[in-house]
Amino acid sequence: MKLKANLLDDNAIRRSLIRISHEIIEKNKGVEDIVLIGIKRRGYPLAKRIAENIEKIEGVSVEVGYVDISLYRDDITEIKESPKVNSVDLGAEVKGKKVILVDDVLFTCRTVRAAIEAIMDGGRPLSIQLAVLIDRGHKELPIRADYVGKNIPTSKTEIVAVEINEIDGNDSVKIYES
Repeated sequence: MKLKANLLDDNAIRRSLIRISHEIIEKNKGVEDIVLIGIKRRGYPLAKRIAENIEKIEGVSVEVGYVDISLYRDDITEIKESPKVNSVDLGAEVKGKKVILVDDVLFTCRTVRAAIEAIMDGGRPLSIQLAVLIDRGHKELPIRADYVGKNIPTSKTEIVAVEINEIDGNDSVKIYES
């Protein structure tokens, strides 16, 4: 893989997440009945960062959970020959709540669809909104993000790599040519 561009550094990611946090507060007229659910792996730490931002802005703690969608993927046989059972820890009751689903990259939308199914298994939320750090296009399902850090038009052969401090030791978004 050849590095094509450095798209976001740590400061740009921080600013994007602060903006998303403000947009969530504004769109929902506060944070009452909001639950943040991060899609494992990188969506969960991003959801925790958004919750920290919201607490700094509003002075209110928002519950954060995660969903590991491996069992819900429709292409599971292509990912692993023998799927591993993974946990779903929504971190809060979702029934009747406004769920903000958080992920790092929106691409085909299949991961988001699977996460929505997993959340619905935990109870029927009032609504589900989607927040993503990167929207790269190429959707295969009619799903759109309500909150986007950055829209990045890509080709299907390019790879968008998100690194976050909690997992990778630094914050960056890079695009590679395959």
